[in-house]
Amino acid sequence: MKYEGMVIRPPSEAHSVLLQVTVGCSHNKCNFCRAYKAKKFRIKFFTEIEEDILEASRYPSIEKVFLVDGDALIIPQKRLLEIISSIRQHLKGVKKIGTYGNAKSILRKTPEELLQLRELGLQIVYLGVETGNEDLLKKINKGATYAQLVEAGRRIKDAGITLSVTVLLGIGGIEKSIEHACDTAKILTDIDPDYVGALTVIVAPGTPLHEDYIGGQFVLPDAFGYLRELEIMIERSDFTNCFFTSNHASNYLPIRVRLPEEKEKTVQMIQQVIQSGDNRRLRPEYLRGL
Repeated sequence: MKYEGMVIRPPSEAHSVLLQVTVGCSHNKCNFCRAYKAKKFRIKFFTEIEEDILEASRYPSIEKVFLVDGDALIIPQKRLLEIISSIRQHLKGVKKIGTYGNAKSILRKTPEELLQLRELGLQIVYLGVETGNEDLLKKINKGATYAQLVEAGRRIKDAGITLSVTVLLGIGGIEKSIEHACDTAKILTDIDPDYVGALTVIVAPGTPLHEDYIGGQFVLPDAFGYLRELEIMIERSDFTNCFFTSNHASNYLPIRVRLPEEKEKTVQMIQQVIQSGDNRRLRPEYLRGL
């Protein structure tokens, strides 16, 4: 497989073949992210992609394919259908195709186009929401409003595609910590995704957020401040059927729960950890990272 630069995939795609269909991210302006800063965005030629598909056809027992880099859904529909059709033709055992998406790329697809993709095998889209606070969405340069994120998420769900969203604990700093948590619970309720992954913000050198951090304009919550945000997000959200996790390496308190069934006991558990003030109940700093 021919990759340009470092490729990134969700933890749940650990056993997927990573097929690079775009290089970089079409937005690439979020103030906390440095993942694709070294790459100039482009859509790969179909001939390049098909070479990798044919190479992958020699691998045994391929069941999952994940399309990288940042958001394959930005690819024009005709070419994207061609790519997925080639996967289906040459990788006979594939049962699941997934990709990242952002609000801009999702909303460029009509409901009918998303349904086409689902019928060809696109089964899951990962959408970075980060926060439901309008001011923060502008500040982190997310490139989408609250309403656009909700519409994008619902459009994926309405097409019958599984939706997994991520939110960032701490992205509002101390100043907007509670507002961020409350508004994020609201947007999660409005989107009603199948999966939520709560990550803890890591201030990465080379990003505008890091410059604000060094300059004192952005002050991070402490470990228990992050847990307070997590508690609020779970307590105030209302899901139909969601698997909610905070078991990423960046998090202080790993949880994996089904909501709404396990909401009450999960909120109580987080409250008990906060009230204890005992750092020994948290993931140690040396084990945290991305």
